[in-house]
Amino acid sequence: MRVFITGSTGFIGTQVTRELLAAGHQVLGLTRSDAGARVLQALGAEVHRGDLGDLASLRRGADVCDAVIHTAFDHDFARFVANCEQDARVIAALGAVLEGSQCPLLITSSTAMGSSTPGQSADEDHADLHHPNPRVASEQAGHALNQRGVNVVVMRLSQIHDPVRQGLVSYVMDLAREKGVSAYLDEGLNHWSAAALSDTARLYRLALEKHQPGARYHATAESAIRFRDIAQTIGDCLGVPTRALPRNEAAAHFGWLSAFVGKDMSASSQKTRERLGWHPAGPGLLSDVADCLASGDMGLEGKNRDNRP
Repeated sequence: MRVFITGSTGFIGTQVTRELLAAGHQVLGLTRSDAGARVLQALGAEVHRGDLGDLASLRRGADVCDAVIHTAFDHDFARFVANCEQDARVIAALGAVLEGSQCPLLITSSTAMGSSTPGQSADEDHADLHHPNPRVASEQAGHALNQRGVNVVVMRLSQIHDPVRQGLVSYVMDLAREKGVSAYLDEGLNHWSAAALSDTARLYRLALEKHQPGARYHATAESAIRFRDIAQTIGDCLGVPTRALPRNEAAAHFGWLSAFVGKDMSASSQKTRERLGWHPAGPGLLSDVADCLASGDMGLEGKNRDNRP
């Protein structure tokens, strides 16, 4: 297939591009820069110039391909609500081009959307379209397209990691460096889920090739990692104390991260594995956190924090 990929030079999109090319697919990658174009050419992909704010460029890319994989998302959490709203507009624009065809549109969301009650592991067959997390806008947009017959598939992500980046955990690491303490809330028994970047990219390919229309798949290799263990690993590797904080101190210590660190974000991927034959084999989250810190990596400061091309 010829596949249009947004975020094709981002953290996840680059690996998805490699995975598809290695499997014999063609990739048309969205990029907004000359540097991004050079990356895509080096990988063996075609270049499509544009960005998330240029909906016409997105429609042109989708129009000349057999499938679309949308991985791009602006992870500036100071503008999180606005960025979620932008994502919904992008999904609507891409889907409008594919309406009336069977061409798949793989959109990206969070496993949090699959939790039916607080503290319950997210499930692929559950979709809370009234979820308080603003990221629900992506699934709302996908659902609206499904109602119009568009072949939308939802790829829900856990904390996606490699030895350089570890999703939200990278920000937790940066904060521990800054504060000189690695903290968790209360007893730290809330759970986060995670998957290695290589496994995640393979899951996107399997979903492209073997999906059922309207399906939701979870990129989750480890379903329930205690946040206390994440904090302890960070503290041990940085040589700073690990400390429990009461919830009334969360905002003062964690800032915007306080909206996440005390939440249970566990997720199951049993149905994903059964339906797609996905067998994650990459390293665990705590292993990649330890490798990252052992390498002397200075965190996300100065890096491209999002999946935009």
